[in-house]
Amino acid sequence: MSTAILTGPPVPGSQLGPDLRTLGFDVQQALLPDDLPRLLAEVPAGERVALVDPRFLGHVHALRLALTDPRFPAASVPGALSVQAEARTALTRALAGGTHAPAAQVGTASVLADDIAAAIEADGVAVHRPELGSLVATVPADAVAADAAAQAVAAVDDEAVRLRNAVKSRDGFFTTHFISPYSRYIARWCARRGLTPNQVTTASLITALIAAGCAATGTRGGYVAAGVLLILSFVLDCTDGQLARYSLQYSTMGAWLDATFDRAKEYAYYAGLALGAARGGDDVWALALGAMVLQTCRHVVDFSFNEAHVVGTDASANTSPTAALSDRLDSVGWTVWARRMIVLPIGERWAMIAVLTAATTPRIVFYALLIGCAFAACYTTAGRVLRSLTRRATRTDHAALALAELADSGPVAQLVAARAPRIPGAPVVAAVGAVALIAAALTQPVGSGQMIVAAAFYAVLSGLAVARPLKGALDWLVPPLFRVAEYCTVLILAARSDVSGALPAAFGLVAAVAYHHYDTVYRIKGGSGAPPKWLVRLIGGHEGRTLVVAVLAAVLATRDTDFTLALTALAAAIALVVLVESIRFWVSSGAPAVHDEGETA
Repeated sequence: MSTAILTGPPVPGSQLGPDLRTLGFDVQQALLPDDLPRLLAEVPAGERVALVDPRFLGHVHALRLALTDPRFPAASVPGALSVQAEARTALTRALAGGTHAPAAQVGTASVLADDIAAAIEADGVAVHRPELGSLVATVPADAVAADAAAQAVAAVDDEAVRLRNAVKSRDGFFTTHFISPYSRYIARWCARRGLTPNQVTTASLITALIAAGCAATGTRGGYVAAGVLLILSFVLDCTDGQLARYSLQYSTMGAWLDATFDRAKEYAYYAGLALGAARGGDDVWALALGAMVLQTCRHVVDFSFNEAHVVGTDASANTSPTAALSDRLDSVGWTVWARRMIVLPIGERWAMIAVLTAATTPRIVFYALLIGCAFAACYTTAGRVLRSLTRRATRTDHAALALAELADSGPVAQLVAARAPRIPGAPVVAAVGAVALIAAALTQPVGSGQMIVAAAFYAVLSGLAVARPLKGALDWLVPPLFRVAEYCTVLILAARSDVSGALPAAFGLVAAVAYHHYDTVYRIKGGSGAPPKWLVRLIGGHEGRTLVVAVLAAVLATRDTDFTLALTALAAAIALVVLVESIRFWVSSGAPAVHDEGETA
């Protein structure tokens, strides 16, 4: 239960009290400002408290946005303020008169809630002020203003606004035109029946896993069912976020589920297709693993570039001619959709996978995925390189730290970085190491010692690449290069070993490591930093794992299925450690509520 305190005498005929109770608040009345400290002291310390002017006029959804969103320590609209536990100290100081609003002392202005919001903001608490658009939230000064506000409230359907705002502001063409027109109503249906976003997310995962199981049957009927269920899973995947925005049910558990289940669903489906193809005598595990590697590396490029170029946080300026050209193209409507579709975002990608699964074969599905994602990767990466080269900006320590955390350097790279000279050109050093490693994996005998030498050389160069802060124009390429080197090495060695079961085991290993990398990304996006250092050291870092796989291939690749067993054991060990720590973090009280506003590629 949350508590709302009305900061003045009741207004006859007002529906404010019932509206606040509808939003889940226990309503208290403070007839005088001096009553506020006493009433606040009676509210349990861990409970949300809201201060609302009894003269407030506006839409219920405007109050909902200000008073019930759990992502912010404090939020405000005119006449209403919500404060969570972490901001209660500042609120207490403001009510005690220890902090003053910029314009007037707290308690003396006509709209007390607004003055207190200004006061706690001056005390260092960030106060979120949601964009209301056509919604109304005001404290009218007289009867004329009250009549005008009432007419403005009546002129706007806040339920229609609520439904519209439930949809992401930036989605792909397929999602916007083929899913969201009806999924938002499914979200409202779920909200009215008390379903939570986490329940819908779980239903989406279960549906995708059933789809993967259908694909694994290897029959035409199974493939058709898999395609239909995959689209249904995507509808539910859109619905869970829309339900969260519709009802403002953001949570730390929801953040974890939302951050990981999309990839788990897609990669499980890849495995199902590979199993189905194997039933028909076609081995496509290399293609399935290649699709997973390519898709994961695309995401790392996105995350790394964004962390390095967050305006106002990680760069001091954005004057890129490439960015300016992109802004001009945005003014031409059709180019926006074309550029969103060309990168094959999740909606378009899943629709393509579903249709091709139902109509063709797993091999054709993976060929289409690899060609489409490769083109999208080249397109987006080239554009970002051009932006970086033409962008006059100074990267901050915060950006450099985020890139270093995304690099996932283990003990070997960290030791080299601590003792080696700090040479410039981190992307070049990382690229040389990655190319040398992949070339050795492609050309050297799998059981030879040259592969171990190449892996050791890569480990040394990876340490040199992160020896100095990653503040160069193209230093955001370092984490993606490390991902390409590690994942591709596992893929190539497993494929060239010609050991039964090596590729499925390698698929499991890359999936476990990719989960760790996605987990790292979403912790950073939530402002919580990377996973603990002990975890990164325990699982070896990217260079340590690469060296271990190279040694295992050299020693075991010629000993029947021992290489497969070793890869499986390594995958299981990494998955166990990473999942336990990830679950511990995301269900803890300190986990961030991470929710994207744009469609993930």
